[in-house]
Amino acid sequence: MRRNRRYSPIAIFVLAQVGWFVLLGLWIFWYVSNYMIFVSAGERISPQFVFGAVNVVALVGGIVLLVALASAFALIFASLSQQMKITRMYDNFIANVSHELKSPLASIQLHLETLSSREVTPEKRAEFVGLMIKDAERLHALIHSILEISGLEEKRRVYDLRAHRGEALVRGLVEEAVDQYRLPPGAVEITGQAPCACRADRRALKVVFNNLFDNAIKYTEGPVRLAVSQRCTSRHFTVEVTDRGIGIPEKSQREVFRKFTRLYSPDSPTVKGTGLGLYWVREIIRHHRGRVRVISEGRGKGTTVRIELPLVPPRRRAGPRER
Repeated sequence: MRRNRRYSPIAIFVLAQVGWFVLLGLWIFWYVSNYMIFVSAGERISPQFVFGAVNVVALVGGIVLLVALASAFALIFASLSQQMKITRMYDNFIANVSHELKSPLASIQLHLETLSSREVTPEKRAEFVGLMIKDAERLHALIHSILEISGLEEKRRVYDLRAHRGEALVRGLVEEAVDQYRLPPGAVEITGQAPCACRADRRALKVVFNNLFDNAIKYTEGPVRLAVSQRCTSRHFTVEVTDRGIGIPEKSQREVFRKFTRLYSPDSPTVKGTGLGLYWVREIIRHHRGRVRVISEGRGKGTTVRIELPLVPPRRRAGPRER
């Protein structure tokens, strides 16, 4: 029902424009048909009914003016609709960020109040400190992501592009992501061979893999299973990260890369986020002159994120490589 209310102004505007142009068409038809009658009858009816060139010019000028006004109103309405959409996106972003900030802050405050109000064992104290550090890192990562995206949009981000052997690069990034998210052994399977070289900023691609792993964990029910495949083509180094999560409807697969976009799913109604993860991924890959796309057969059938990075020409492979 909420969706119907959201799109009702657009439907009303479209119907009003259709009705307006239908009336305009009927008016033109009436004018032309009567003009032809009066021309054929001539002055036998009455001289005052004879149409002159001035009347035709006035009619055409009026029609052009009315069409121009209708077009102007349509452009204004489209602009206002776009602005309303952006406002809703920002409102959702503020709500999501507020939640993401309040949860770790509340956890840190609770542990600090517990430590200050009562005696706890050294083991419990160490556990509390560990949890607070984890929450502080979560806050740092959120703030860092917002600042990084701001730098991307203002083109302040400078990439340290170096030549990397694709296979070694992917394996290292996957191992770091597995360690960061504490995935069990065997949760991630790496397949394929990629002896080709690509130019990449390893730090930036670490952000890409971390976001892909984070989404896979959030939107997978039960044990997480990821498949990472890699291959070289004549022009690109291709990496695919496939999960067994809830999947993405086909009509929404392009929307997930838009800023502040979060797709609601009844299968995972409690998943929170800022809607910036995949937007960040797309911007990083775009600055690498690569491509990224989402592939999913639908709900419950998992999701594949395909990344393509351009290869390093053979004559340029003598530069710094990954250690």
